[in-house]
Amino acid sequence: MNQTKPRILTGDRPTGPLHLGHYVGTLKNRVALQDQYDCFFIIADLHTLTTAITKEKTSGIPDRVRGLVLDYLSVGIDPQKSVIYQQSRVPEVTYLSLIFSNLVTVPRAQRVPTLKDVMHDLHIEQPTVGLLTYPILQAADILMVKANLVPVGKDQESHVEVSREVARDFNRIFSEVFPVPKALIGDVGSLIGTDGQAKMSKSIGNCIYLSDDEDTVNKKVKGMYTDSTRLKPTDPGHIEGNPVFIYHDAFNDNKEEVTELKDRYVKGLVGDVEVKTKLALALNKFLTPIRAKRAEFEGKNDLIEQIIAEGSQKALLEAQKTLDEVLTAMGIR
Repeated sequence: MNQTKPRILTGDRPTGPLHLGHYVGTLKNRVALQDQYDCFFIIADLHTLTTAITKEKTSGIPDRVRGLVLDYLSVGIDPQKSVIYQQSRVPEVTYLSLIFSNLVTVPRAQRVPTLKDVMHDLHIEQPTVGLLTYPILQAADILMVKANLVPVGKDQESHVEVSREVARDFNRIFSEVFPVPKALIGDVGSLIGTDGQAKMSKSIGNCIYLSDDEDTVNKKVKGMYTDSTRLKPTDPGHIEGNPVFIYHDAFNDNKEEVTELKDRYVKGLVGDVEVKTKLALALNKFLTPIRAKRAEFEGKNDLIEQIIAEGSQKALLEAQKTLDEVLTAMGIR
């Protein structure tokens, strides 16, 4: 990899298949970024332990890791351009995390806004130490490869700030080992779910997945929430906040059709059936090349394992080099 380029680290927890919300929020941007930056895409399986420490859930991690890589490949992430690696195959990250945990106070860790959100969403009364120190392990992920930029959603910006503080504190106390990473916030917000009630989320089940076939997409679009104030097709409809039109704007490349549908919808001249039918066609058109790319790799577990192994080896070499610098700076070596 060309290390004269700025370096990026971002990734996902292997908790299930990726959906259209992931594509809009991060995946589309990652595909573009890999031509401009040295990109490390982490499959953060250790991070899943913070909220799923049961044998039933941990035993499914290998399959979910392979599924995540398949999703990456299907949208155009190229292992020849970028490093795709599995976090648990790079044990040095836990060593760095332990060192960094001594630079972060308990009150500082408790002030990370997403901690309360996760506890609320998952009905956790008391966080485990692992959940509390999640941002510190994330700091180790980021600083391990000396990332300059971290593409994240707005809700994860506070985690990057912890990484920035850790880098500054270590550099001040010991020596200038780490670049201070910056958060790269995408200009696209989260995609509302098919239920119209919340953002697209695997845990809620209001998703259209990148791996859904044509019939599944058609069924999900048919059942989508639209305008609850509209009782019959001749009633004037609302465009603002209507999931069907949000999806049309995001995925329908026929902008004239979208404009015409909106105009007829607000005048009560088109029913939900036609609007949804055209949306399903647009979504399936968008997903067709992704499905084709997926078919190239589906069932080729040996190839997927090779991609993970080779990427993890590259990340491991970076981690070993960084850890050696850290221990030398601290005077331990």
